[in-house]
Amino acid sequence: MRLKPFAVAASLGALFMGFAGAPVLHAEYVVLRTGARLNVTSYELLGDKYRLQMKGGTAEVAAEDVLSIEPEELFEPLPEPLGPTTPYHDIVRAAANRYGVDADLIHCVIAVESNFNEKAVSTRNARGLMQLLPSTAKRMGVKNIFDAKENVDGGTRYLRDMLARYHGDMTLALAAYNAGPEKVQRYGNRVPPFIETQNYILRIARAYAKIKAQAAAPNGATMEAAQPVLSAR
Repeated sequence: MRLKPFAVAASLGALFMGFAGAPVLHAEYVVLRTGARLNVTSYELLGDKYRLQMKGGTAEVAAEDVLSIEPEELFEPLPEPLGPTTPYHDIVRAAANRYGVDADLIHCVIAVESNFNEKAVSTRNARGLMQLLPSTAKRMGVKNIFDAKENVDGGTRYLRDMLARYHGDMTLALAAYNAGPEKVQRYGNRVPPFIETQNYILRIARAYAKIKAQAAAPNGATMEAAQPVLSAR
């Protein structure tokens, strides 16, 4: 299955509507439709342009070229790349091989969903490493939702099903994993306009892109240019 680049729905643009007429606001990163991520110290909306303050000077970009401005709370520590010493390495690799899902993606989903806590329970009653709802776990044949092997197997199978449903589009697959495929369908097969879901996709996109960049770089060096490609739907 060939995976498409990450994308975020055009509904993210609604997040900027409240900025009009405001004084200088503060953010960490401005994400452009080209996929570029600009580290800014402040920004302001001036008509149809954003004026960005960065180290070394300012820059102006068209408002229509700005996809999102990631709030500070998105910048949590990134998970370490999957390796022999990372939690549940063998379980993740086995599930990846069984269902044909990228092991790094499974690793990032676990990091964001439960921070590798196999006993985690969310306020929505999602449980275990990959935060399966009991109904989803049952459909995936998971008998013990808190068993790491069963949970990752069921979660990976479900993620595989979402990737197949959306023809390899990881953005929609992750949106469906977080909010449910019914919500994605309700909003015209676009990312639902839920801040939680949008942030969830961005967090996994950031972690996944960083891990892939490190793998591609000589000696594991960080490649800042290797970021997920973001495009509006």
